[in-house]
Amino acid sequence: MPRFSIVVPVYNIEKYICRCIESIQAQNYVDYEVILVDDASEDSSASVIEKAIAGDKRFTLLVNSANQGLHLTRKIGVRASTGEYLIFVDGDDELSSPEVLTQLEKALNSSSVDILRFGLRAIPENGMPKNTAEHFQIWANENRGYANRQELLSDMFTLKGGYRYAWNMTHRVFKGPLIRNAFSLMTNSRLDRAEDAYELFITVDQANGEQYQDILGYDYHIGLGVTGTSKISLTRFILEAKQIKNCYEKMIEYANKRHDSFLESAALDTKEKLLESVGNTLVERVSATDFLEAAKTFRSIVGDAEAGNELWRFVRDRAYQFISDGQLPSNDDVLNLYLAAANEVKTSDAIDSHFINYMRMKHIAESHIEQLNGAKRLEECRKERVKIFITSHKRVDIPKDPCFQLVQVGQDLTRPNGRFIDSFHDDDGDDNISDRNPMYCEMTVQYWAWKNALEDSDYVGFCHYRRYFNFSENTYPENPYGEIIDTYIDDKSIKKYGLDRKHIERAINGYDLITTGFHSLAAIPGDFTTPQEHYEAAPLLHKKDLSTIINILIDKHPDYERDAREFLNSHKACFCNMYIMRTALFSEYCEWLFPILEQFMHECDMSLYSKEALRTPGHLAERLFNIYYRHLIRTNKNLKTKQLQCVHFESPDKQYPIEPIVFSHPEAIKMGIIPVVFASDSAYVPMLTTTIVSMLANADPTRFYDIIILERNIGGEKRELIKSAVSQYKNASIRFHNVSRMISGYDLTTNNQHISMETYYRFLVQEILDCYDKVLYLDSDLIVKGNIRELYDIELGDNLLAAAHDIDYLGNLNMNDGKRLTYTTQTLKLKKPYNYFQAGVLLLNTRALRKLHTVSEWMDIVTRANYIYDDQDILNTECQDRVVFLPFEWNVMHDCGGRIDSVFKFAPNEIYDAYMASRVNPKIIHYAGWEKPWVNPECDYAPEYWQYARKTPFYEMLIAKLAKNSVTGQATNTMPIHEKAVSPTNPLRKIIDPIAPYGTARREVLKSIGRAVQGKK
Repeated sequence: MPRFSIVVPVYNIEKYICRCIESIQAQNYVDYEVILVDDASEDSSASVIEKAIAGDKRFTLLVNSANQGLHLTRKIGVRASTGEYLIFVDGDDELSSPEVLTQLEKALNSSSVDILRFGLRAIPENGMPKNTAEHFQIWANENRGYANRQELLSDMFTLKGGYRYAWNMTHRVFKGPLIRNAFSLMTNSRLDRAEDAYELFITVDQANGEQYQDILGYDYHIGLGVTGTSKISLTRFILEAKQIKNCYEKMIEYANKRHDSFLESAALDTKEKLLESVGNTLVERVSATDFLEAAKTFRSIVGDAEAGNELWRFVRDRAYQFISDGQLPSNDDVLNLYLAAANEVKTSDAIDSHFINYMRMKHIAESHIEQLNGAKRLEECRKERVKIFITSHKRVDIPKDPCFQLVQVGQDLTRPNGRFIDSFHDDDGDDNISDRNPMYCEMTVQYWAWKNALEDSDYVGFCHYRRYFNFSENTYPENPYGEIIDTYIDDKSIKKYGLDRKHIERAINGYDLITTGFHSLAAIPGDFTTPQEHYEAAPLLHKKDLSTIINILIDKHPDYERDAREFLNSHKACFCNMYIMRTALFSEYCEWLFPILEQFMHECDMSLYSKEALRTPGHLAERLFNIYYRHLIRTNKNLKTKQLQCVHFESPDKQYPIEPIVFSHPEAIKMGIIPVVFASDSAYVPMLTTTIVSMLANADPTRFYDIIILERNIGGEKRELIKSAVSQYKNASIRFHNVSRMISGYDLTTNNQHISMETYYRFLVQEILDCYDKVLYLDSDLIVKGNIRELYDIELGDNLLAAAHDIDYLGNLNMNDGKRLTYTTQTLKLKKPYNYFQAGVLLLNTRALRKLHTVSEWMDIVTRANYIYDDQDILNTECQDRVVFLPFEWNVMHDCGGRIDSVFKFAPNEIYDAYMASRVNPKIIHYAGWEKPWVNPECDYAPEYWQYARKTPFYEMLIAKLAKNSVTGQATNTMPIHEKAVSPTNPLRKIIDPIAPYGTARREVLKSIGRAVQGKK
């Protein structure tokens, strides 16, 4: 038995095989055998070998009758081997020196590991860049020392391990029994690409560990064969993609047979890395003319999500290259090609690791593209004759017109990836005072503009990311501080306030200086009437600083003393450092202003100032501008000035789509995700939390629950309390999504005092959660006693939703007056009135709903409709004939005010019996109507409710609510719960409620009269 077996696979390498053989023959250690396996070469490799090994009995040549590929060729060689140890040498590589086997023998004598890894020298060939070879050599030769099986698998085959070592079967010495056993476990299928990864994966799994020895013993000619850099045909690329897919599928198949979760995870991670190598081949070796077709075929071979992840990676990397270099490509053909390929991807329905990777990569890439598009916009901005700079430290919406130009300030400028490429920065250029932003506030932008951005401009102006001028010809109501209050910077507000070039030019044309309004300080809340009193009343500022700056001003500009004294003792001022000036005037202003502030910084010691007090120079600049303005008016009679209203936007921050939960909780994939949506306002948080706790307490612990709260006004403290209630369940996550922007501009009203505005949020679910094709929607006035998994797993097919019959509505249908039946058939136009469902518990087929209507279309229907039960009527109308009906157990409406006898019993007998049977063991108890457990603790099913309410952080709050009702004697059926579209405090309620209780026919008549008075049908 020889000490070493050396297996050399050969295929069409007549040019290189001799040097390989010679490097082995030159070894001064002679106890070895060499098995050369020619894989049916089409050149003269076999004859060259025969001549080279003639007379050397240590060498054996085996020749395949047909080409079988590298893996099976190696397998033949391994099977023929007899040595104590085995080394693979590829036929176009060689051993580095005659001492290699001697050095390996010495190392093996002092080690008992199954695998010994030694060093290689990477020699670039066929145009392979030298630095690429150097980097590969460093990676392949990392000295880890000893690593056991688990460490090896982790370091080489997992994302967490970072794919730390090369997968080469070469430059390793394997124990003979180990490698022969490992290859016996391997597939007999042909493998041609990435076969090293597959073979090493199985070999390492069977080994006890690996030791690295610092022996430079293998010459790897990188660039020959499949590792080259030359362009390949579309046919060749398709072949290689199929080969790599075959390889990782065999790895996964092996891991699954082993029933080892760690091994299975490593196999899937390796798949990701191999897909990356296919992607790299596509980018580096496929021509631009074949790229789109190759990308399409790539998707068809490996899957949309798998290929899509790689295609978006190309976009990400190309875009980031421009971002990191600060380049702004006007039209990059390569990036456009990558984008075209990536945008063709249509993801599958399955949410798995590939889908997550794809979505994450797409999200990052699109963010980079958004920045690049914004960066291109900057080129337009530089050409504008009117520049209005917007100061911001974060990402915000700004008007689309290039007249408005964002300037980033703050700490993020110097943080990794914190710098916005799609904005200007107050540290651009050699002359800036960006480091003084904590003190100077928005004045650092004005300094930057003065020194760096005035070229070719006629006007320059400044706004804050929350505050803009009203450039329209309309005047709007102001708050006590002289501001118009609005919410978002969107198309509607841009049009309303004229935030575009046309309105700007019309508003400022012919004027020298435009400011915000000069308002009476006496009208502003606070005990002051003059600018001096106003400054001195600021609790965090220091009185002496105002005196200091005035003294500096008078010392530098004695002719301004009169203006300073008159301003400080006047009764009007404008604030915010907002103005638009002719460029020449602005330069004069800066020449005057900044030396004054500089002198103040020199004289004033602010080392012990609070954070707000550190902003003193910014505050003082507002007063200095007012003084400068007064002086201009007094000394320049020809000066033309104008005042515009200030618009304060309360929510200018950019709003991004909600991300798939698997971004933050990757473990959710294997568990199976159940998305559950609630809608709530701040007042309803205690009840919402009770519902959530009841659901999780009875939910299947093996599933993951992605809970999303749609809201507009739930504050941070309440959010944290809800999160604390959910945190005890490790298989659940809770997120909040503000829907204010989505419903902005829609006229939302309800015709029922017990129905809140939140009822319409269910129409938004399909867009907000566009990563899910099925979503569970629950009202917040219920408790869940059943396993919610059973409800979610109900098959919907092509139906739009699943819901339970509405026993209350069906009872009304059978009333003798026939009004509800007439309403249902004629107004709602339901073909099957008795299929009317209750919308408090809905399993939504969001994929099908998106095809039925867009969110905009749904909201338009809401705005136009005038139904009794608002969104519930709309859903019944739009979804009829495409509903899966749930057993009543999943939505048991409680006996609100005795409605079982007064209404429910009028329902069809079969329906009524089913409802009554469901009351024995309800899976969801729904407290629909005016009577609630937190209002009346003796109502139907109240004990069940309090069982879960006690487990929430809001239990005491609910008890206090009950106590308050008891003391005040407040009527339970008028207690406000949500923000109402129809206010319960309306004086008419005191007259109507006693004579026409809610739910009666008389009440419906009065409501119809009310709608007629409002001009509604």
